[in-house]
Amino acid sequence: MKNFIQFFILLAFTFVLKASAQDSSRLRISLLTCTPGNELYSIFGHSAIRIIDSNNVNDLVFNYGTFNFNDEEFYIKFIKGKLNYFVSVQQTEDFIYSYTAEGRGITEQILNLSEQEKNEIKYALIENLKEENKYYQYDFFYDNCTTRLRDIISKNKQPNPILPYVMPEKTRFRQAIHMYLNKSEQHWSKLGIDLLLGAKTDKIMSAEEQEFLPENLMSAIDLCTNQKLVSEKVQLTPPNFISQISKYLCTPNFCFWIFFTIIFFLSFVKNKFVIKITSSLDFMLLFFTGALGILFIFMWFGTDHIMTKNNYNILWALPTNLMAAFFIRSKQHFVRYYFVFLTCFLSLVLICWNFLPQQLNVSLIPIMLSLIVRSYCIISQKLNLK
Repeated sequence: MKNFIQFFILLAFTFVLKASAQDSSRLRISLLTCTPGNELYSIFGHSAIRIIDSNNVNDLVFNYGTFNFNDEEFYIKFIKGKLNYFVSVQQTEDFIYSYTAEGRGITEQILNLSEQEKNEIKYALIENLKEENKYYQYDFFYDNCTTRLRDIISKNKQPNPILPYVMPEKTRFRQAIHMYLNKSEQHWSKLGIDLLLGAKTDKIMSAEEQEFLPENLMSAIDLCTNQKLVSEKVQLTPPNFISQISKYLCTPNFCFWIFFTIIFFLSFVKNKFVIKITSSLDFMLLFFTGALGILFIFMWFGTDHIMTKNNYNILWALPTNLMAAFFIRSKQHFVRYYFVFLTCFLSLVLICWNFLPQQLNVSLIPIMLSLIVRSYCIISQKLNLK
């Protein structure tokens, strides 16, 4: 009996030693996913990593979505795609407070990691905090605050997690961001994004590429196919913001169709005053579309943004319109030929609308129709003057 008791105590002691040997780091690492906010910069949500270190008695959040707004060349770098983001660290209490103040929810996924994996992730983050390592060139689709965290987790987790599709397999980048913009009714922001982002945005996403969105990464980690990656999931704070969604009718589509309707009816009024008005509108329309075309060329060739290249919006916003705006009243033959070309070319673009290699915003159709109608009127005026 005595030997049995001694054996039982020894066995229990062995289990205690084995359990303590399994993880002496006393680290808890989790992925934090913040729900979208109302502002454009927060529409797509946010991700961060939380590390609770019981040995050092600290609770910290590592955030790759930090940038220096006070940089003297902030806007120039942002436009050119050369703006550096960096990793920063703050107390979890402060992080939660700032997002709670915005009414944004935070979900915590406690990761199922070994002691070695926890230490490797911790050291990787600490290494990235060093001044020489902390900065990176931000890319919204391929290298952002969420993809950085995914890469750190995947690199230091063995076996490497296999994360599945969390959106339909044929989903494109543009469709993914449209989902968020439509949900928050950011119609003008959607138009601006569609104007600046080229054909590369219409690429079908792989499972990995879908994880550029915080909520997608959260879902993919939940559904990891080759291992249980999440040991526990906790809702730290529920979303509680008051929606500021506009219910007005002044969407781009509504405004541009009103504009086209006005242009169309004014084009048939033979009145000197109206002719002066339409002449001014012609100048504005050509100047504006030409300036947009030059902007598209600059974003295509003059910046480091991947997604602004191959922008087929240039098919309707021809840079040559900028020069044509100053020759509307000219009697030169080339002016009439230019507007004949513009009428035919824009008509062809509309006919091929559904076959273009890039999805153009439907709000642009009334703008193109306005250009066609006014080009036709200018041609008629030139012929009558002969």
